[in-house]
Amino acid sequence: MNKRATLLVPILIVFGLAIAFSFSSRPEAKSIRSQGPKIGEMAPEISLADANGNIYSLSSLKGKIVLVDFWASWCGPCRKENPNLVRTYEKFHNARFQNAREFTIYSVSLDDNVDKWQNAIQKDDLKWNYHVSDLMRWDSPAAATYGVESIPSNFLLDETGKVIAINLRGKELDNALKSLQ
Repeated sequence: MNKRATLLVPILIVFGLAIAFSFSSRPEAKSIRSQGPKIGEMAPEISLADANGNIYSLSSLKGKIVLVDFWASWCGPCRKENPNLVRTYEKFHNARFQNAREFTIYSVSLDDNVDKWQNAIQKDDLKWNYHVSDLMRWDSPAAATYGVESIPSNFLLDETGKVIAINLRGKELDNALKSLQ
């Protein structure tokens, strides 16, 4: 090896280690992330508080068709999807289903600022009752349990709490709900 190459190798090693360390220490990077529930599996329990400290458990919604929606106020694609969720909620909330009494949405926010989270709920006119967060952003145990690595992300549950679809948007969500009527 020539003298130039001998000096370059340690520099490249240090540079490579610095890059690897910077990625592993990012809050968004998860070394151990669940694969999340699969279609046909029971949804893992989530019990989180709303902005007023009231705890809402996902299991308390059994008997209803539930869309578990992971989102955040700072997420542009989430905010663009919210009007579709509002429209779907209004269309199906009081609809008759074969085996369920109603449709609702259980929104899990990956925010870390309660004011921004609440302002987004108001601004986007998210009408349903179940808005929860632990304000831990990507460190949220609920997101880890569900294997959420990007948002928006959602899981459609039947009346027993079983996952029947994952990441439905717009007409796909509407069609899934129609098939349950």
